[in-house]
Amino acid sequence: MATFSVRFLGCKVSFADAQAVRERLLADGHAEVEGGSDVAVVNTCCVTHEAVSKSRQAVSRAARTHRRVYVTGCGANLPGAFLGLPEHVTVVSRSSEETPAAVAGEVGAIACVQAEARLERTRAFVKIQDGCSFSCAFCVIPLVRGGTRSREAGAILTEIRRRVAQGHREIVLTGVNLGCFRDRVAGYTLPRLVREAGGISGVERLRLSSIEVNHVTAELVSALRETASVSRHLHVPLQSGDDGVLRAMRRRYTVGQYLARVEPLQGFNLTTDVIVGFPIEDEPAFERTLRAVEDAGITKVHVFPYSPRPGTTTAASDTVPARVKKDRSARLRALSDELCRRRWEAKLGTTDRVLVDRPGRGYGDDYTPWLIDAEVGEIVRARAVSLSEEGILAVAA
Repeated sequence: MATFSVRFLGCKVSFADAQAVRERLLADGHAEVEGGSDVAVVNTCCVTHEAVSKSRQAVSRAARTHRRVYVTGCGANLPGAFLGLPEHVTVVSRSSEETPAAVAGEVGAIACVQAEARLERTRAFVKIQDGCSFSCAFCVIPLVRGGTRSREAGAILTEIRRRVAQGHREIVLTGVNLGCFRDRVAGYTLPRLVREAGGISGVERLRLSSIEVNHVTAELVSALRETASVSRHLHVPLQSGDDGVLRAMRRRYTVGQYLARVEPLQGFNLTTDVIVGFPIEDEPAFERTLRAVEDAGITKVHVFPYSPRPGTTTAASDTVPARVKKDRSARLRALSDELCRRRWEAKLGTTDRVLVDRPGRGYGDDYTPWLIDAEVGEIVRARAVSLSEEGILAVAA
């Protein structure tokens, strides 16, 4: 029997992939420990240069304290990202579907099989789709994850029931490009899956991790609004609020189309991603991005300074000076903070159902952070009484 630890860097898909490796090792009878284990698995990210750097640092730290280290995830599939590492570090360049078995085969199964592993969180991330077949100019994901492919709907629904039986109160459907989910044999698209997943007994809250605006269709909006367990939160990447920049990025919409698609989602808490300092972005283009964020009703922006990625069409382009990126990023984050606070202020005096996911903190139905003293893992009725920098201060209602 080996002892092991698993950590992930990056997005919720990376977390789901790391969890799959963890569950496979536990099922094979190996023991998970906090520190000083025989084996370390580091599920890496490569969406930016900084993400690769942090992944390499995590691998190097693990290599100093573990006998064997396995590098998995997006970064492991990016050529040249992990050269020059010690001999006891193995880079597992496999698809996400193949990785758990590949790592388990390296570690070695034993005869004694433990009980099923439970996730350590109050919410479970269920991957329904992987890969992307589009070709945004800046994005390395199609290179490291391959083309879009979907799980069978029956397997997804079975996993959700299993997660509910394990005690999870919230299910998050995750994937690289959720709107591309299809189970053609069983006749499923994302809206049907949302309705059926949300109707499973014990699913108290259902969320989508992220979705491209092109896939925010009337059918999906209806499914989100009409499924009682669906959280009133949606993350819809914008990337830029300037049409010229969007064309250069090879995004498949204009700013006007983005605004029209999210307009039916009024009442939802909308969050987004924006890339700052993309080649050809000038000051007027950036100012249009600031306006678009406000016009769309966004309340939280994840800001990414442009980072050229190998293998992409803009790999050799990085024309906006670093100091300009830094300034624009700070201005956009300041706007994000202001918009976020406006939403929090609007909730003062109101009540919400809060899923407590750590001591003293949880999330409301729309994924707004609430600070309340309640049992971890419970959903409690809370009343907003004041604000702090971390969220809404609340008392039991």
